Amino acid sequence: MKNTLTILGALVMMLVSQFALAQTQGAITYETRINMHRNIPAERAQMKDMIPEFRTTRNILTFNATESLYKPLVDEQDDMAAATGGGGQFVMRMAQNQTYINTSQDKRVLLREFIGKNYITQDSLSIMPWKFGDETKTIQGYTCKQAFFTDEKSGKTTIAWYTDKLRPNLGPDNYTSLPGAVLEIDFDNGLRVTRATKVDFKALKKNDLVEPTKGEKVTNAQYQAMMEEQMKQRGGNGNSFIIRN
Repeated sequence: MKNTLTILGALVMMLVSQFALAQTQGAITYETRINMHRNIPAERAQMKDMIPEFRTTRNILTFNATESLYKPLVDEQDDMAAATGGGGQFVMRMAQNQTYINTSQDKRVLLREFIGKNYITQDSLSIMPWKFGDETKTIQGYTCKQAFFTDEKSGKTTIAWYTDKLRPNLGPDNYTSLPGAVLEIDFDNGLRVTRATKVDFKALKKNDLVEPTKGEKVTNAQYQAMMEEQMKQRGGNGNSFIIRN
């Protein structure tokens, strides 16, 4: 009898351990909806006939107890969208960016695709100047609390909805400095909304969560300067645009 109880106890402890491990590993799928018409200037209003009003993409956040990797889902429909009008076809391709976070090493690694080339930057984790609201909402079955901040330079407000039922410092892209997992981000009053569509706890495979390394290593200052110069020359917004007749 004693041996039986010992075996049962060991099995229970093993199951509890496996459950606890499962709760710190998994993936969150996000959908981002961008208003493509909102910032088109009046003098270029004809572009609205060539561009869909809203652009929807999907990303996946893979995570364990200390790391996370946010990257696009491999989906042809997400990668390319086209609209016809005005005698041409306007094709949009979203940059294949990745954000890797390691909280135990206080490290953030960004892979940024720009003008057909990959760049890698690395820095320490930073905390956004969040303020906390009283409102709550339910996302994917989780009660989420509100946090927000307004950028001093642009005056634009970001609203985050996070749950403390999942591990802290977890979220899409750079939104990883809240005491829980961020399940929704609303940037500039609906200009860009990112929302979790699925939360899946599962054991990760070997290559599910890997720090990105394939790209030219540059400093943040070098990358920003290069991007600003290209943006001035092209008048773009960071995405790739191709006009086909």
